[in-house]
Amino acid sequence: MPDKIRKITKKPQEAYIVAGVKLTNKRKNVLTVLSNSKTPLSAYDIADRYKTHFKESLPVMSIYRMLDFLINEKLVHKLETSGQYISCAHIMCDHQHETPQFLICDHCGHVKEIGIKKPVVNEIERSAEETGFTLTHRQLELHGICKNCLNRSA
Repeated sequence: MPDKIRKITKKPQEAYIVAGVKLTNKRKNVLTVLSNSKTPLSAYDIADRYKTHFKESLPVMSIYRMLDFLINEKLVHKLETSGQYISCAHIMCDHQHETPQFLICDHCGHVKEIGIKKPVVNEIERSAEETGFTLTHRQLELHGICKNCLNRSA
């Protein structure tokens, strides 16, 4: 297991021991597959890469359950617009995370996770509530073209 992945999985494992939750080897391996990818992956993509990398088949339904666990533990995000998954960019941080915003390149599929400042989220929520709408999910996904793709087309 590469050193980066070992660090990523070691820190959460220590927290899980305290919380009494188990980050199993298969969950770690799914997180490893996502962490090694430069683009978001579907559950089927994860199953294919899992089999290639770990020489073991994993049913897609099991992968979905593992992804639900990893999302709940804030180690993975689901991109709602594509139904794909990406490891959290802030997996090694000790600070409180901001609301995630994803900048998704429509050309190459690269995703950049950035945090939205609390006052901005509060203003969006306040504006929605003024219309009688209650937000239940605060993740934002913005589509466009990344700097690399723009430079290639110029």
